[in-house]
Amino acid sequence: MRRHIAIFAVLALAVSAPVVLSAQDSNDVKPDRKEVRHDRRELRGDRKDIRHDTRDIRQDRRDVRQDLKNGDTTDARRHARDLRQDRRDRRHDVRDARRDRRDLRQDRKDVREDKREKKDSTN
Repeated sequence: MRRHIAIFAVLALAVSAPVVLSAQDSNDVKPDRKEVRHDRRELRGDRKDIRHDTRDIRQDRRDVRQDLKNGDTTDARRHARDLRQDRRDRRHDVRDARRDRRDLRQDRKDVREDKREKKDSTN
């Protein structure tokens, strides 16, 4: 009797395994799409930060020029320090944007491959 139950359990697992595995394959597309959305959101944020830092750099340049023109070296140094910090921030934001674009391309490629695999598995 135990042998019959064991054989039945093995057969049940053998029959249900392909169904479970195919269901897992169909859900692979959703996380990839979520990653694409997440990368797009990060890229938008990086671009916004770059624009903001660029505006700050322009303003700091104006301030440094005006301070030097007025002979106020203390404020000129302070604005020059701000200028260096803003340039550093922009450089880091540009680097982050580059990485996010690379991640976005890879995630889009993964979505296309998953769709192709899903299409091929249904045929």
